[in-house]
Amino acid sequence: MRLAIASVAFVLLGGVAVAQHQHQSAHGTPAKAPEPFTAAPAFAPDGTLWLVRPSAGRIMAMKSTDLGRTFSAPVAVTPRPLDLDWGPDARARIAIDPSGNPIVTFAIFQDRNFNGRAFFSRSPDGGASFPAPRPITADATSQRFETAAVDPSGRVFATWLDKRDAARARAAGKPYPGAALAYAWEDGAGGFGPTTIALDNTCECCRLSVAFAGAGRPAVVFRNIFPGSVRDHAVLTFKDAATPGPLRRVSVDGWKIEACPHHGPSIAIAPDGSQHVAWFTDGAARQGLFYARADSADAPFDPPRALSVPERQPARPFLLANGPALHLVWKEFNGERTAVRWQASRDSGRTWSAPRTVADTGDASDHPLLVAHAGRAYLSWLTEQEGYRLIPLEEQP
Repeated sequence: MRLAIASVAFVLLGGVAVAQHQHQSAHGTPAKAPEPFTAAPAFAPDGTLWLVRPSAGRIMAMKSTDLGRTFSAPVAVTPRPLDLDWGPDARARIAIDPSGNPIVTFAIFQDRNFNGRAFFSRSPDGGASFPAPRPITADATSQRFETAAVDPSGRVFATWLDKRDAARARAAGKPYPGAALAYAWEDGAGGFGPTTIALDNTCECCRLSVAFAGAGRPAVVFRNIFPGSVRDHAVLTFKDAATPGPLRRVSVDGWKIEACPHHGPSIAIAPDGSQHVAWFTDGAARQGLFYARADSADAPFDPPRALSVPERQPARPFLLANGPALHLVWKEFNGERTAVRWQASRDSGRTWSAPRTVADTGDASDHPLLVAHAGRAYLSWLTEQEGYRLIPLEEQP
């Protein structure tokens, strides 16, 4: 195999503060909230690379026509500073519709108890401007870890963790662990239609990941709350746009915890319909970073495969299906430097290449992300020392 690297290091938006390792409890807030240190990418159909970043409480979008070597002047998505959700698994996200219009989602904190509100803004002119953000749902109780994705037919799907049912249960004096998995589809007028609760009692503080089993068939992986407050991962694959399928447990890790892991999973679906999940656990059965595959949306997942050893602190996995290839990246720490490790598979996850280090840094960094265009997969990674890097992943015999 040969790895080709193109990178760019630059300072965005006049100096964004670097967030340290972020840990939050279920209650209370620090005296000064940290600035999120994140960068989320997406390719437009014409090959333009879009990036969304927080800066001084605002969300900014910028584009590159040369694969991240240079970027345009940033365009404000939010007109004024906000109390952005700075949780370790939170970030502003971007998706591009078939017309090349960016859809940006993000969340703010509403109070000192980490109740959030999710917003979106959909550009009408290819990213030249963004209208004032609107709530993703009319209910104002709490939403966090929102994400939007475009299905194979071009329709925009949004999902998030929602606490309206938890608030109702508390008001009635009834227990309600965690939050609910909620979703909505675009309404044809640039917004989102009615909210539907797909599942109650999910873990309330980890990112979600979405892939599509076909048009109108999102598959969402999330950390669920199983009986006994066991917080293991599960996948819910829709039978059609209005019908969430059954809950499928990815692995029985036995992570019993009355707290928030803040460490969500990733999912990819290969062209043959096989599903692939990577996740972190500190359960009774296993600890560390793991990967598993299922032959289809109806099949059980195979036994987990460890991606590293706990001593190297593996974290933040991300999966991408790009044509016949699957790509998997994660972070490791050797005591001095943080590295992004990469594996690829060309047989639907049955075998994988040996792990390789494709980038590293000696300082703070965002989670490693993957993005693809025109048959090529790229690592997208923001670090304090090196700035933003877009690194092509090229696998050859």
